Amino acid sequence: MSKTTLRSHPHCVFNLKCHLVLVTAYRREVITSAIMEDLEIHIRRVCEMSDVGVLEFSGETDHVHILLELHPSVMPAKLVNSIKTVTSRRIRKDHWETLKTQLWGERFWSRSYCMLSVGDGANTEIIKRYIQNQTRPS
Repeated sequence: MSKTTLRSHPHCVFNLKCHLVLVTAYRREVITSAIMEDLEIHIRRVCEMSDVGVLEFSGETDHVHILLELHPSVMPAKLVNSIKTVTSRRIRKDHWETLKTQLWGERFWSRSYCMLSVGDGANTEIIKRYIQNQTRPS
């Protein structure tokens, strides 16, 4: 069993983790190795600006999994909106020639997403292994 690591802020101590799954529009298999690398860079940048840690990142050709460590001041829905907006814009800008024939319209992400709270200890390790075992595009 792992020891709980607490973060602190002037008026609180916290340990908030969640598992976020983002799916491409219409579950289209458009995430290549290059797009996956760019997604990870942009997602980590957005999270860093929001004081959110990315503990694990991976995915497959039609979705990504992200294990996040949230700060109590972060509103999860706003964070997801920021991640999806920034990454969609950047991926379309940098990879549009690859994507334009594979997507219906210009939407990269599905409008929906899945966000699950994650307990500490074994649950976090299981989620990490699950994310690590995703079949990344080659």
